[in-house]
Formats: sequence, structure tokens, C-alpha cells
Amino acid sequence: MPVNGRSHIRVARPSRDLAAAERFWVEGLGLSVVWRTEGGTEPGEHELLMVGWPDAGWHLELVHEPGRPVEPRPTEEDLLVLYVDGAVPEELVARLEQYGGKRVASPNPYWNRWGVTVEDPDGYRLVLCERGWSNA
Repeated sequence: MPVNGRSHIRVARPSRDLAAAERFWVEGLGLSVVWRTEGGTEPGEHELLMVGWPDAGWHLELVHEPGRPVEPRPTEEDLLVLYVDGAVPEELVARLEQYGGKRVASPNPYWNRWGVTVEDPDGYRLVLCERGWSNA
């Protein structure tokens, strides 16, 4: 099968605390847990949480290895942008904050003008953009 526009995308990154991450992404944003693996404490054994929407062509994979944890090192430009194609609901932003997120200003004025930026518990940034997008 060739790689094309229908190829599924996995965005993977480390997490300090999978329970906190799950609260943010599932309870806060409304994603579903699509897969979970419990790991051990030996090096190489890891815990894995994959979240997404069942009908999406992507999912977010969060990994924690208790025996050899990797500290997340997000920058203010590590963004996951969701184009909501309309006003960003304030109740959604409030729910993200309730479940561990922190609303922050973006260094890029575009995201401040067209959306809301929220840091997840690991410091990675989610941008809810009121604009729509298509690659077509």
C-alpha cells in the first residue's frame, strides 16, 4: 500500500503522568481512549496511552517508561492544531483548564488572533483554531 492522503498518522510523545494526560485529552477535549498498555518498571517496559476520535485519520500516543522516564521537552512551537471551523467554545476551554490545561498566549500573533492555545499537563500546546482548513 502506498503512502498517501489516507495513511493514518500517529503523533507520539513522552508523558510524565499518563493519568493527568488522559484527564486532559479525554475528559477535557473529548477524545476516546483507542488503546492502552500497562507496562512494568524495568527499562524498556513502558505504559502507553493512545487517544483520538474513532473516525479520525490520526491519533495521539503518549508514552511513559517508569524504569527510564523521558522528560517531555516541548517548546512553545510544538503545536497540535485543531481547526474547529467556527468560534472556539469557551466551555470547551474551561473544561480543558478544569482537567489540567493552562490557557497561554502564543508567541505567534496568528494563533492569538484566530484561536486559543492551551498547554496540556506535559507542557505541549493544543491550539483550537476558529478557522477551517483543507489541503485541497
